[in-house]
Amino acid sequence: RAVMRKASALEYKIQRRALRKEDFINYIQYEVNLLELIKKRRARIGYSFKKDEIEHSILHRVHSLFNRATGKWKDDVQLWLSHVAFCKQWNSKHQLSKVFSTMLAIHSNKPALWIMAAKWEMETRLSSESARHLFLRALRFHPECPKLYQEYFRMELMHAEKQRKEKKEFEQAKMDLGEFSYSEEILNGEMARIVYRDASQKIKGVKFQLAVLSIAKLFDFTQDLQKEILESLQAKYADDPLTWDYMARRELELGSLAPTEQTTKQKKVSEMAQREERCCAVFDEAVKAVPTEDMWKCYVTFCLERYNRKTNSAELKQKRLDRTLSVFSKAHESSLLSEALYKQWLQLLLDSSLSEKAVEVVEAATRHFSQSVEIWQMRLQVLIQLKRDDVTQCFEEAIKHVKSKGTLPLWTLWVEWSEGTNSKEETEALYQRSLHATTPAESVTMKEMYLDWTYRNCGYKKVKRLFTSLCENRPFSLDFFRKMIQIEKEQESCKMLHLREYYERALREFGSTNTDLWLDYIKEELSHPQGKPENCGSIHWRAMKMLQGDLVEDFVSKYTLLQTGHL
Repeated sequence: RAVMRKASALEYKIQRRALRKEDFINYIQYEVNLLELIKKRRARIGYSFKKDEIEHSILHRVHSLFNRATGKWKDDVQLWLSHVAFCKQWNSKHQLSKVFSTMLAIHSNKPALWIMAAKWEMETRLSSESARHLFLRALRFHPECPKLYQEYFRMELMHAEKQRKEKKEFEQAKMDLGEFSYSEEILNGEMARIVYRDASQKIKGVKFQLAVLSIAKLFDFTQDLQKEILESLQAKYADDPLTWDYMARRELELGSLAPTEQTTKQKKVSEMAQREERCCAVFDEAVKAVPTEDMWKCYVTFCLERYNRKTNSAELKQKRLDRTLSVFSKAHESSLLSEALYKQWLQLLLDSSLSEKAVEVVEAATRHFSQSVEIWQMRLQVLIQLKRDDVTQCFEEAIKHVKSKGTLPLWTLWVEWSEGTNSKEETEALYQRSLHATTPAESVTMKEMYLDWTYRNCGYKKVKRLFTSLCENRPFSLDFFRKMIQIEKEQESCKMLHLREYYERALREFGSTNTDLWLDYIKEELSHPQGKPENCGSIHWRAMKMLQGDLVEDFVSKYTLLQTGHL
């Protein structure tokens, strides 16, 4: 009865004149949950009476609900995919075939759906012909889609592999196939070769060629095909860094293909070192043939990858480090090292305790990228870390080169360094200077830092005067005011008069956008020994007037919680 009652209620909702997608989803979800429950209970008690009648009727109802929903909301891909997932879960192959057919007629502009349908035909229904037909249809709609060609290429190779296995099994069983025979061309992946050649004419670029080559490598009968792709890659894209990168990295794999007998660790290390040397030889040739920033990036990235690999051999580790540093130096000499790689080079030098070389590198980097805040920041951090004497001079140089916008990291680093190194007078002068040098938006952070430093080093009276002085120039941050309120609260003789002044100043700036500020002000009046609870009414009235939009409702609900003691 409960099931009937619930199902009836859900049925009524989908019979309305104004249909809602959520009602269909809820009904489908309920029916799916019911199916799962029946399945679990049958498994638990081993009861299969009227299995076809009960489950079949629910399955039929879910399919009809999905059909109605997808018919009404055709553009909702997620709804179609839910139907597909349901069909797969309950093994409704015939129904799923229909769903794919209808979905692809409507969403023919989405290659991923074509691939999904073809994959299902190939892997679940074991129908290479249907999968091929779907791929060919998809390529009419998307003649230049690399992913479609890659998956079609993979499908043809899988088909060839499947036929090879079949033939092998028949031969082992010594079965007579009569007139039927396997085509040698298909067995050798000739269909995949045709797909590749067609794709190569329409899709240009190394990435596609490399993707196809990586797929071909997964199958052990594609040596000729791999050779053709490699030759095409070298002929058409000889000037592309990715081609050279692949050719160099290939040397590592070629060395590992040879079957190795039981060898000593020392022999393995020397073999690996030789392979890496061969890779570097190809890269050296590459940077001469294609002297670009991208090519050097490929070379450096390879060296860093090898260096970061774990090894128990200290000799191999040192060899990798020397090689990486050498490549960095060569790229720097060619003036083809990017900003990001300079950072990696510097980090590597610091990790290897080569501090003097690190200083030279970071100086060269700031010459190349004199406008980069991050590079200057790294140079300064290195100098501070090494406790060099020319830190102040370097800060001055950095501020001179970098535009005022974005210099905040440099100023924060400078004042933090000055706090621990220079006198109070020098640090204060630096803070004052930073307020004028940074943009108004960035000066907000400097104000907060200045306020905090003054309180820590100069006491309450000085920070109060500074606060009044800083309040003359906008903009401010909420944390700036909250910091001053916190300082006032930390005093033994905390005066409500001063707190009111700080809250009022903060509310002038943030009263229209911040509900918590108003509530904190009210709490202060209620809890402070010198507070006036009678002021809470006027503060509440002002808040209702000043807050914008939905913030009024938010304030009212929080104020109610405060009155009832729940906040």
